[in-house]
Amino acid sequence: MTAAPDHFSGEAKVIPIESAPSWAGTEDDPAAPFGERLADSVAGLLAGRLGAAAQSVLGKDWEDRAAGGLAFLRRRITGDYEVDEFGFDEELTEEVFLSLLRPLAEKYFRIEVRGIENIPAEGGALVVANHSGVVPLDALMTQVAIHDHHPAGRHLRMLAADLVFMLPVVGELARKAGHTLACNEDAQALLERGEVVGVWPEGFKGIGKPFADRYKLQRFGRGGFVASALRAGVPIVPCSIVGAEETYPMLGNAKTLARLLGLPYVPITPTFPWLGPLGAIPLPTKWTIQFGTPIATDRHPPEAAEDPMLVFNLTDEVRETIQHTLYRLLVERRSVFF
Repeated sequence: MTAAPDHFSGEAKVIPIESAPSWAGTEDDPAAPFGERLADSVAGLLAGRLGAAAQSVLGKDWEDRAAGGLAFLRRRITGDYEVDEFGFDEELTEEVFLSLLRPLAEKYFRIEVRGIENIPAEGGALVVANHSGVVPLDALMTQVAIHDHHPAGRHLRMLAADLVFMLPVVGELARKAGHTLACNEDAQALLERGEVVGVWPEGFKGIGKPFADRYKLQRFGRGGFVASALRAGVPIVPCSIVGAEETYPMLGNAKTLARLLGLPYVPITPTFPWLGPLGAIPLPTKWTIQFGTPIATDRHPPEAAEDPMLVFNLTDEVRETIQHTLYRLLVERRSVFF
């Protein structure tokens, strides 16, 4: 996987889906495209006897939802959709990925979102958050929170570790969901294009830390994310997440097995591996996601990104803001689960 090129145009580049199967009719078969015929067949079934059953089960608005679903199916089969140069598929993300994650955010973790107005309605912004919970559910839940609660329905373009893109299937899905490699070049390119970019500077040190160290921020690295924000002149929005630490309380780390598998850690929790697959179910903790007051960077010239002292001071300011907010949210929290 290579980093994105340094030069980008103002608009997203559309990558033609040349590998998509062609379902269109040919001279030998002048019939309608397969996707349209399939969608029409399903529509015919729903209009018949299945229609009454669908209305009783799905509600009165089932026809609108079915029409939207059939249109989506037609576009996917015929290859009539777009992705940008990073592989982001906006339609698939909204119709499938976010739809699958939304019940987890709303019903299971019951996420309370605060300070969403601190994310600008347009233009670039860098969201910097604490990382925890063994499995990076906090990043996915932040993506849902921003899209669903922001008035502009903005998409969070997350910077992910190399390991994510090395995993089969997962890497491809991550690209389609808008994630990209955690490198300065990709971050700056997205920020300059006016995207909301998310970064979790603690990395594996954060999500793989012992339960005894919960809500204690790990090192934020060298501040590469701050340098990218300075070059792009976009605000940095500190984000504090409470509730993710307790989803998988990490009591130990099977280091030998982790080295054999090439993983940063293999967690031992109260339920995993003792309960087998059931141990992979996260605990239903109550979450709060707080977006803090933006830290402006446009008062500095782009070349300020080369000043190590300024980068260090801004990195420390972001880290301290997140840490103090975590402590405040923990004091306000009534219970881990309610």
